[in-house]
Amino acid sequence: MRLKKSGAVCGVDEHSMKPNGETAAILQRLLRLVTAAHLPDVETSTHYGLPALKIGGKAFASIKNTKTIVLSLPVDRKEQLIEMAPEIYFQSDHYIGWPSLPLRIAEIGDAELQLRLIEAWRFRAPKKLRAAFETI
Repeated sequence: MRLKKSGAVCGVDEHSMKPNGETAAILQRLLRLVTAAHLPDVETSTHYGLPALKIGGKAFASIKNTKTIVLSLPVDRKEQLIEMAPEIYFQSDHYIGWPSLPLRIAEIGDAELQLRLIEAWRFRAPKKLRAAFETI
């Protein structure tokens, strides 16, 4: 996996530009899981001012706050996951009708989170890159 950095990340020390506190721990967890999944061309960046992971310039995961991650997933899939595990996945009025799924960080294990990160990456990845990943 080639990891790129672009832009400043919220929850960072302004002088060193390094993530700090709980934001850093959450970002490291996400990076560890995408690295273990061998997801190619993941970038660390921001999305609407929030720390995010992107593929092809499109955010597929962002850290909303120290309790919530938001993943990019199709609306129908989002609804399935909310029904399947409402203790993990939820929706606020802000996300109704949008392909964005908030989840409770403390409630999701690494195996489940990695599956959802792969799913979100596939949803946002360019077609050629997605096809190449499927053959790995």
